[in-house]
Amino acid sequence: MDEEQDIITLVDDNGAEQLFEVLFTFKSEEYGKSYIILYPAGSGEDEEVEMLAYIFDPEETKIATEGGLTPIEDDAEWAMVEEHLNQFLDEQED
Repeated sequence: MDEEQDIITLVDDNGAEQLFEVLFTFKSEEYGKSYIILYPAGSGEDEEVEMLAYIFDPEETKIATEGGLTPIEDDAEWAMVEEHLNQFLDEQED
């Protein structure tokens, strides 16, 4: 990827920080929400990594330095996010 990636720092329950890169964002008209897909910063292209997905408000996130990401708790919503992720990954392979 030639373009500069956005980096996000997430803090776990123990206070440990981990850097993540933004893979992509998208808005769902069906749910009326925006979503962000993250992966660990510094991961190799062929390395298998766990990706994280959250609900976020792009306008709030532009000005916020903390918060702004909401866990996805609905199974149907998760399925929709996974479908978008799989479609994105398939397009990247082509």
